[in-house]
Order: sequence, then structure tokens, then C-alpha cells
Amino acid sequence: MEDQPNLEVLNSIYLDVIMRYKSYIEEQEHLSVSELPTLVTPKSPMVVLKAGSIKETLEPYSFDHDFYEASVRAYEFVNEEIQSIRLPIEFWLYPDDVIKLGAGDAMDKNVLLCSILVALGNPSSKVIVSFGDAENVMANYYEFKGAFYRLSMGAGVRSYASKEELMLSLGIDKDSTAYEFNDQLYLDIN
Repeated sequence: MEDQPNLEVLNSIYLDVIMRYKSYIEEQEHLSVSELPTLVTPKSPMVVLKAGSIKETLEPYSFDHDFYEASVRAYEFVNEEIQSIRLPIEFWLYPDDVIKLGAGDAMDKNVLLCSILVALGNPSSKVIVSFGDAENVMANYYEFKGAFYRLSMGAGVRSYASKEELMLSLGIDKDSTAYEFNDQLYLDIN
């Protein structure tokens, strides 16, 4: 019988190799901000499967009637079932990777949520990122039935009467450095 590898030793070796080639990996993994829409993949197999399982809980699924509840369930899945991790290198995970691994950093989790929301039928769903003096803010938002909904990891789902009100809730004003994106667009917000 072959010896079973010691997982702690293997993980240590893998980490050493990754750290040795850290700068090369990060250079190859670089995406410009305008390329971020390529990360949102609402048609990828695992995202479609997850969106389908959410829709099944609301049978028969009707976008007009059920999307809000489906969005809350998608948020709960990402917020509660996807572990927050911080990798020692800058590395992009795609939504299928995040679902498979059950883990991702803040950007990975927001991209996954946006992918699921678009797969549930709402193309207005976007990831929004703002760079502030004290901290960066990242969330998802979408428009539905004349209202705007913000989904922030750890902070829940909140509704707003206008996009301006939503932006102010995130601390974004005309002097902010921010951007938003989904699978179809990237937009600088000034």
C-alpha cells in the first residue's frame, strides 16, 4: 500500500511554490478594471445550477413576482455559505471556482453574487466598488420595480427610492473614486 501524502506537508510545499512564483502569477493574473466584466459569468455551469436551485425553491418561478425573494436567497447563499478568505497573492477566482471551493475574497464573493443575480434574470445587477480615505466599499446593487436594492456582505439587503440615495448610502458622491460592472459593462463613477 502506498504511503498517503501528509496534507500539511503538501500544503506547505504548495504555498512555498506559490510564494516563489508570486510576482509571476500576479503579473499573469492582472486584469485592467475595464476587463472586470469578464469575471461575471451568469451562464457558467455552476452559476446556472445555483440560480436554478434558487428558482426551484420558488416554483413556479416568475421574475416579476419572485426576483426579490430569489435575490435575498442568493445573497444568503454567498454571505453564509461561501467562506471569506484572503489569499497571499492577487489571484482572480471565477464564480464557478468560488462555488466549487466554497471560499473567496470580497471581490470573488461579490462577482459570484452578481453572476447569480444576472442568471436569475436581472441584467441591471452590478458590482460596485468605491475607494475611500478610510476604507474601500464593495457591494452589489440592482433595480427592480422602480426601487434600488443594495446587497452588502455582512450587512444584508436594503432598498432605496433612487440610485442617488443608494450611492450616498455607500458614501459615494461626485468626488468619489468608484466603478461598477457586470457581464455587459464597466463604468467609472465620478
